[in-house]
Amino acid sequence: MPSKLFIAAAEAAHAVAGAGEFGIDIPGGARVDGRAVMQRVQRERDRFVGGVLDSIRKIPDKQLLRGYARFVGPNTLEIDDGTRIEARAIVIATGSHPSIPRSLDPVREHVLVSDDLFEWQDLPGSIGLIGTGSVGLELGQALHRLGVRTRLFSQGDSIGPLRDPVVNDAARNIIAQELPLLLKAETEFEKDGDSVRVRWRASGGAGEESFQRILSATGRPPNLGRLGLERTGLELDDRGAPRFDPRTMQCGDSSIFIAGDVNGDRPLLHEAADEGRIAGINAASWPAVEVKTRRTPLAIVFTDPQLAVVGTGFTGLEGNVAIGSIDYRDQGRARVIGKNAGLIRIYARRETGTLIGAEMVAPRVEHMAHLLAWAIQRELTAPDALDLPFYHPTLEEGIRSAIRALCSELNTMPPEGPQDLECGPGS
Repeated sequence: MPSKLFIAAAEAAHAVAGAGEFGIDIPGGARVDGRAVMQRVQRERDRFVGGVLDSIRKIPDKQLLRGYARFVGPNTLEIDDGTRIEARAIVIATGSHPSIPRSLDPVREHVLVSDDLFEWQDLPGSIGLIGTGSVGLELGQALHRLGVRTRLFSQGDSIGPLRDPVVNDAARNIIAQELPLLLKAETEFEKDGDSVRVRWRASGGAGEESFQRILSATGRPPNLGRLGLERTGLELDDRGAPRFDPRTMQCGDSSIFIAGDVNGDRPLLHEAADEGRIAGINAASWPAVEVKTRRTPLAIVFTDPQLAVVGTGFTGLEGNVAIGSIDYRDQGRARVIGKNAGLIRIYARRETGTLIGAEMVAPRVEHMAHLLAWAIQRELTAPDALDLPFYHPTLEEGIRSAIRALCSELNTMPPEGPQDLECGPGS
């Protein structure tokens, strides 16, 4: 939630700056008060966190131990005050932490991680941001729109969670029009007074630039290092994490379960909540363990335009798959609101026409991603989805256009009815 507070402030500033497109003149434009922005971010952050802390305080003292726990046996934990606990079943839910790559060691005192941003008293003048995952993109665009000179660097070429090369290229081109973005970049860092000088080589050439601070957004490794998992007898992967069944959250055939960011499977809050529920139920009923059906995967990045991967993403596609797409440059409602940029690709099994996934970059795609996730979870076919209502004019009509293209690819185009009539190019 704290990063979304940054984004909300950035969207307000961007709306003022772009008002001229609609014939609205705002004398002086947007003036960003960095201290006021941070005061709201921290005030609302504290309110959100306060609710979590209140729920912990309600746990009776006799059921709550505070301290660092580590395994000393398959069913035995030791707290750092020496207390030992024998448990019939144990749930690991220790979360994750931001990482800082070793390449930043020479300038370590000038390096921040995402958690640090929310303690700022004011906005900095410049930021060099390492990483183009979800967190890096969201914070990078927000800081840029709040007037912070920002440049993003990445060794890879992926934008957020996107892996469909066509959608990824579209997202890169759209975001790079606003935000300085260097992919497949080799970088070197050195101190430059109280700043950091970054030298880079990328496909577009070489360059250098100094920044007040470097923000590392290169992922969040699981908090496993101090748990003593080697004493559990569990099979561990090459990261030292226990292997587990995502349908039960059970580690091997043991009475140990794992949930949330720490397992690295679906590091999203709503998924962590589901995993915690599954792990808790199965731990409480151990040795009776039930397989639970997981919800359709859904990942959303709150950039502008937003990114989303729903269901089976591009790299998970198997067998004979049909693809339907829509380009949002001419989508009717998108042009009305001045947000006509984006691309959506929807996947279906060719033999049945069943919707299985999508990758998207489009305006306000968080809403369309939910609609597709529901359709996928209900195992709707592309023709089934076209039978559902689409209001005109809405951004959701773009989903209809992509599904119509998918039906054409499947050779299952249903008879046109009133809901299928187009009212202009891409509308």
